[in-house]
Amino acid sequence: MVRVAGGGSRVRIRLSNAYGAGPLRITGASVGRSAGEAQVWPGTVRPLSFGGRAGATVAAGRDMVSDAVALSTSPLEKLTITLYFADRTGPATFHRYTTTTSYRASGRHLDDSDAGAFKESTNAWYFLSGVEASGGTSTRRGTVVVFGDSLVDGTGAAVGADGRFTDKLAERLIADRRPLDVVNAGIAGNRILSGSPCYGDKAGDRFRRDVLDRPGVRSVVIHLGANDIGAPEMGDPCMGAAPRVSARQIIEAHKKLIRAAHARGVKAVGATILPMKGALFPLYSEQGEKVRDAVNHWIRTSGAYDSVLDAARALADAHDSALPRPGFVFRDGLHPNEAGAHAVASAVDLNEL
Repeated sequence: MVRVAGGGSRVRIRLSNAYGAGPLRITGASVGRSAGEAQVWPGTVRPLSFGGRAGATVAAGRDMVSDAVALSTSPLEKLTITLYFADRTGPATFHRYTTTTSYRASGRHLDDSDAGAFKESTNAWYFLSGVEASGGTSTRRGTVVVFGDSLVDGTGAAVGADGRFTDKLAERLIADRRPLDVVNAGIAGNRILSGSPCYGDKAGDRFRRDVLDRPGVRSVVIHLGANDIGAPEMGDPCMGAAPRVSARQIIEAHKKLIRAAHARGVKAVGATILPMKGALFPLYSEQGEKVRDAVNHWIRTSGAYDSVLDAARALADAHDSALPRPGFVFRDGLHPNEAGAHAVASAVDLNEL
């Protein structure tokens, strides 16, 4: 289940076998208008092809784009993408946490409009790494990629409610008739300095794939560093190595992302690191807070970024900037709830994108 930011007259999908151990054989795929949950509006299902064929094989470590199919879509409309695998896939390339529900069934159900066969569900997206609209007004549009960690990914947002701050940013852009679509490239737990078994490649290693290679990218908003600072406190084996880091290390990593963006003519917007003191799990330390303050001061004042999204100030308590504002956070005491997501999206200067 995917909500497209901008509309168009044609649609194609992007599939990834980046982490596969061998070739991935796709037997068939289709796209249709979502009718809610696992239902598709009757008469809207379109078979997808790959180089004119119904199926395709994606080599390990590679991705593949389908042929474009005629399907008129409106901004913020939800689509259903159905993939059929007749053979074993091997290790799956997937996004383990999303704020939508996906559904599974045994057998071939590419043309189904009813939900009867789809008995299992998950909050992960498997193999699907993009949905791209073209034609119509989309030919005059560009893309802003929001790149980062759980603030971007949407931890704290209600499942199925499109309540991430990136969703609210997309709504602002549409309402203001701005020619930009929003791509969410957040991974909960992601770090700028280190990769990990559960939270993805470090930011520098995935920046080209997840940001610079997106069609029509004009700007990138970057929120990273919170997990690098908090990892030593968490004791999470999923993090892998969790060394203490300095503000200088994080800043130098940000500079590399800025240089990579500028080399491709992409505008870079720095987002300050959200308040961490209120977290109801081990994350905050006094030393870590000093690092966060130093990184945020650099983002705000150095001029290295083309523009600044001050997410920290948008979410901070009025009396203690290390704490989030009451009523703006999810029950974990860290991530923004709907009101907090609205505050962050409202803090974006649309003219700077």
